[in-house]
Amino acid sequence: MTRTVITGAKIFTADGAGSWSHAIAVDGDRIVALGDAALARTDGADTVIDARGRLVVPGFQDAHVHAPFAGNDLRHVWLNDTEATADAYLAAVADYARAHPDEEWIVGGGWYMEAFPGGTPHRDLLDAVVPDRPVFLMNRDVHGAWANSKALELAGLDRSTPDPADGRYERDADGELTGCLHEGAAYAFRDTVAPTPTVDDWVDGILTAQTYLHSLGITGWQDAWVTPQTLQAYRRLAADGRLTARVVGAQWWERSEGLEQIDRFVAQRDLGAPGFDPSRVKIMVDGVLENHTGSLQEPYCDGCGGYLMSADGPNRGLTYVDPEILKRAVTELDRLGFSVHMHAIGDAAVRRCLDAVEAARLDHGYRDTRHHIAHVQLVHPDDVPRFQQLGVTVNAQALWACNDRQMTQLTLPYLGAERSGWQYPFGSLAAAGATLAMGSDWPVSTPDPLAQIEVAVNRKDPGDRDAAPLLPHEALTLSGALRAFTAGSAHINGDDDAGRLAVGRRADLAVLDRDIFTDPTRVADAHVTLTMASGRVVHTAPA
Repeated sequence: MTRTVITGAKIFTADGAGSWSHAIAVDGDRIVALGDAALARTDGADTVIDARGRLVVPGFQDAHVHAPFAGNDLRHVWLNDTEATADAYLAAVADYARAHPDEEWIVGGGWYMEAFPGGTPHRDLLDAVVPDRPVFLMNRDVHGAWANSKALELAGLDRSTPDPADGRYERDADGELTGCLHEGAAYAFRDTVAPTPTVDDWVDGILTAQTYLHSLGITGWQDAWVTPQTLQAYRRLAADGRLTARVVGAQWWERSEGLEQIDRFVAQRDLGAPGFDPSRVKIMVDGVLENHTGSLQEPYCDGCGGYLMSADGPNRGLTYVDPEILKRAVTELDRLGFSVHMHAIGDAAVRRCLDAVEAARLDHGYRDTRHHIAHVQLVHPDDVPRFQQLGVTVNAQALWACNDRQMTQLTLPYLGAERSGWQYPFGSLAAAGATLAMGSDWPVSTPDPLAQIEVAVNRKDPGDRDAAPLLPHEALTLSGALRAFTAGSAHINGDDDAGRLAVGRRADLAVLDRDIFTDPTRVADAHVTLTMASGRVVHTAPA
C-alpha cells in the first residue's frame, strides 16, 4: 500500500468542532494520522508532499450532477463555455457541423436563455447555419431545447401539434412552432426522436466527466438522473475499476407512471456495485421560474403590473406530481429505505415536498433516510424552520444565488418585490438548524465547487464581482459553505466514510494552490493542484 504524508499546509477537517491541522498521513485508502502524529510518519512514507502555503480540504462531493449527460455533451456540441450570445452559439454550431460532416444529427447543448429575446431562440437561426441536417440542443438548465426546421420535420411536429400536458411548444404570432421546446416537449423529443446514446457512449461520457470532476477536487457525486442505460454504464465501470469516484445514483421517477414504478426502483437498487449505489429516487416536482413552469402559490407577475395568464387562468406554473401521489410516494419510498431527492424551485413545490416528508414521518416515524430538496430557489418564510424539524437537507445550487442576467431579466420582474426577497435563503436555513449540502447541477452550471462556494459566501457572480450582491444577508460563512460541499453532501450521499478529514476515514481530499480563507471574496481564483480518492492520486495539475 502507498503511504503518503502531506506537510506544511493548512488542513480544514470539516468536522463539527471546526478543527484544523497542519499535516495528514495516508496509508492505502485510509487517513492514519493528523498533525504531529502525521509528521512522525514522514520517514516511512513513500511520498512526502510539501504543501506550504496551500490548503487541504476533504474531497468535494457534488450532491446534484448529471455526469453522464455532461460528459456526453462534452463530446458533441458544448455551448456551456461559449460566450452567451446568439452569434457565438451559431458560430460554434456551424464549426461543429463542418468538422463532423458524417454525423446525421447535430446534438449537444448548454445555451443560455438570456442570450435570446424572451429566453426563446428561433429555429430560423439554426436553419441559417445547418439547413440540411437536424439540430437538437438542450439549453443550459435542461428544461428546454432548441431545434431547427429539419429536426421538427423529422419529428412530424407542426402548428397542428398540441402541447403535451407537461410542457409546451413555443409558437409565434401565427401559431407556427418556433423550434423552442419546453419541459416535457423537450424531453419527449430527446427520448423518442433524437439519437439515443449506447451504453458504450455513456461509459465514455462518464469517464470524460470523471476526469474533469477530479480536476476540480471532486471525489464523489450524486447522479440526479440515472437511467437504465447509465446504470449499466456505471456498473461496467465499477466492475472493471475505472470508476474512481464514489457515485450515488438517483433513479428517475417517471411522471407518467404511478406508485407501481417503486417495484422497479427496488429491483434496480440491487444492481449496485462497489463504488456505485443507486439507492436514491429523484422526483421532479416542478419546472423553473425563467420559463414560468416553477410552481408558485401565487401567480407570476406580469412585470409586476398584473398577473401572467395561462389557458387555465392566472399562471402559477406547473406541478408534475399530484400532491397526494407525492405524499404516498415519499411515504412508501421512506418505508423501503430509499432517500428521496426532490426537485423544487417554486415556493408551492418546496412546500409540497416538505408536506410529503412530513406525511412519511407521521406514518412511521423517523428513519435513517436522508431526504433532500434540490434548488430551493423560492422558500416561503413559514417553511424555513420545517427543514430542520423534518430532517430534510437543503441541496443548494449556490451558483445561482446572484444578480446575473437570468435573475434580473427573467426572474425578478415575474416575482415582485416581496417574493424576490425569499430567494435562496441559505443563511436563514442554516441559522434555523437545517443541514446544507451543495451540488452544481452540471451541465446546467459549472461543476467548479470553488466558484459555487464564492457565490454562497458573497452572493455575487465571480465573473462580475462589482455587481450588487443578491440578498447578502443570506450569505454563508466560508467554513459553512465548505462543510456543505464536503460533509453535507457526503451526508445525503450516505457516504459516512468521507466528507471529513479524520483518522480512520477514507482518504478523499483536495489540495488547493492557496489558502482561500485569506480572501474569501476571491475563492474562485484558487485552483486544485492534487486530488486523492480512496488514497489514490486521481488528478495532479500541470506544474
